[in-house]
Amino acid sequence: MWWKESVTSIKGIGQKRADELARAEIFTVGDLLEYYPRPGAYLDYSKLKKIAELLPDGTKQIFVAEVFAAREAWGSQKKYTAVNVRDETGYAVLYFFAAQRYGAKKLANGTKLLIAGKIRSGRGSKVVTDFFVQPIDDEAEAVGILPVYPLAGSLTQNNLRKWIKAALEKAANNLPESIPEWIREKLNLPDRFTALKNIHFPASWEHLQEARRRFVFEELFLLQWGLLYYRQKNHLEKQGIKHGADGQIMMGLVKNLPFALTEDQQRACRDISCDMQDPKPMHRILQGDVGSGKTAVCAMALAKAVENGFQAALMAPTEILAAQHYDTLQEYFQPLGVRVAFLTGGMRAKARRDLLLDLELGLADIVVGTHALLQKDVRFANLSLVVTDEQHRFGVEQRARLANKAAQAPDVLVMTATPIPRTLALTVYGDLDISIMRHKPPGRKKVQTLCYEQNKRRDVYAGVARQISLGRQAYVVCPLIESSEQVEAKSAEDVFQELQSSWLKHIPCALLHGKIKSADKDKIMEDFAAGRIKVLVTTTVIEVGVNIPNATLMIIENAERFGLAQLHQLRGRVGRGTEQSYCVLIAGSDSQEAISRLTVLHESDDGFYLAEKDLELRGAGQLFGLRQHGLPDLRVADILRDTEVIVEARRLAQEHYRKNGWQDIEAILNAQFGQRFTMIFNT
Repeated sequence: MWWKESVTSIKGIGQKRADELARAEIFTVGDLLEYYPRPGAYLDYSKLKKIAELLPDGTKQIFVAEVFAAREAWGSQKKYTAVNVRDETGYAVLYFFAAQRYGAKKLANGTKLLIAGKIRSGRGSKVVTDFFVQPIDDEAEAVGILPVYPLAGSLTQNNLRKWIKAALEKAANNLPESIPEWIREKLNLPDRFTALKNIHFPASWEHLQEARRRFVFEELFLLQWGLLYYRQKNHLEKQGIKHGADGQIMMGLVKNLPFALTEDQQRACRDISCDMQDPKPMHRILQGDVGSGKTAVCAMALAKAVENGFQAALMAPTEILAAQHYDTLQEYFQPLGVRVAFLTGGMRAKARRDLLLDLELGLADIVVGTHALLQKDVRFANLSLVVTDEQHRFGVEQRARLANKAAQAPDVLVMTATPIPRTLALTVYGDLDISIMRHKPPGRKKVQTLCYEQNKRRDVYAGVARQISLGRQAYVVCPLIESSEQVEAKSAEDVFQELQSSWLKHIPCALLHGKIKSADKDKIMEDFAAGRIKVLVTTTVIEVGVNIPNATLMIIENAERFGLAQLHQLRGRVGRGTEQSYCVLIAGSDSQEAISRLTVLHESDDGFYLAEKDLELRGAGQLFGLRQHGLPDLRVADILRDTEVIVEARRLAQEHYRKNGWQDIEAILNAQFGQRFTMIFNT
């Protein structure tokens, strides 16, 4: 397949150039063709002017002219190079300053230039400022819409344009289609070669839009097709475990819970119970706002597995969260005689060996752990349920590795407190059914959120001291572990030292962050939970899962450095008891943009609304990158802008499967230039 050939197969690309292309992750001819121009960065050279036609009104205009003189001079204590150009109708001058002057030295007399810049009047010549220049051999090269690519090393736009034209010549002879023909005709999409040609060298702006429309759909269709394949092959076509109706352990658990289940919790429990009683494996996400009670629902699912004679595993992304789950589940299940085990990476060798033996012999009913559960020597006697918490920290592949430890396809439940819009969920969780929990258990008061600037820090920490005197506890969260010359923000280490030597001098405080040893973390959390530590100075290591009902105050330093969804997660660490709780956001920046963004958090405690706002402000890539889920990068599509296309692509992928099954899957995958979509099908 020509698209798998090395880029060195294209004339003009030697090993040195290939190494530079490799820095941009371009290794093959196919990679080169998928190195799309930056959106909105095309140069419109379709309407060239003569120098006499240039209007000195400060607008950007384009013309071709020839270099006829260059001179160096001083002006305002700066050295510059003035390059004079001309055509048959007049003269213009370009002024090169600083590093630009080195480029000017290469412009010999007689060099023909394509020039795009702002035009203003000068003495005898028109002056060009804010310009872009490109040497050309022939004026015909400059006519049309030219692509602008991200550059690496010493690569130039001319290099890339020339090589991509050569790659397109290869594509013209043999380029298989990657969208089923009936779908392409239904949506009136251009064929693959026409689209490739027009996304690189568009015949018009309309042709460019059609090409982009084609590749947006193609990426989202292949993503949904892959997720559908994953769902069918790994779940719906596998024989799962049919659990019985709700029994004694589940009823005992409901009776022992210290609260009544909310309507949302009851609905989610019914969804999960019905899934587990079906012989097809469950594959469900439990998406709940902070404090909505996901752990209780998870416990009901674990109970169902155990009362049917099976084992269950719960995987969390951090030891702190895993330990919190273990403590909660021990409290729920110990009176019912259910054996709960705890597995982390930092365990002593003998304790670990004993625990692994218990799991293999079926002497442990439920195991709670971190990524340590994925290790090869972790084996189960009869695993039937796999739960992963804070799903955005785990990928498709990690979920599959844990599920593959069961003899039969187990039921899979994933939980997240990071709410995302349904259309985005279709992309990231396209292989899952969704249960949503919005409401908090009754009796919890709304956390009051306050925003202050740096000059109020003394007053804020005086408030902390007052809360401590009333018997309460507090968190202080900082964006950094230690101070950094590169980032101007409070570090947990510096704030801890500051508080212990000033405002909280006589109050027991502790420092907790990701670099502290596991045993020390456990001791700090144990002391904080017992009330021996009153103030915990920390990082986002406590973002999820930590449940200390007596903690009523959350202080967040440099709050503008966190996303809204993350601030909402941190705020969710307080307000877990019956006392009024507070979240204080201290802004390190007094910019109006930062303050207005934090005000959104002051006005709303709806995690779904805040997630929408976060997506608008930060983009899906930052908030919820696809790569960490084991899904391919999107190069043209945007999962925020193209939500309607996601829904359409999902619907058509399902329709194509109903009509054709997987009979053309190999052809579709072989037509791809690289492995980025194939990876889903091979998980």
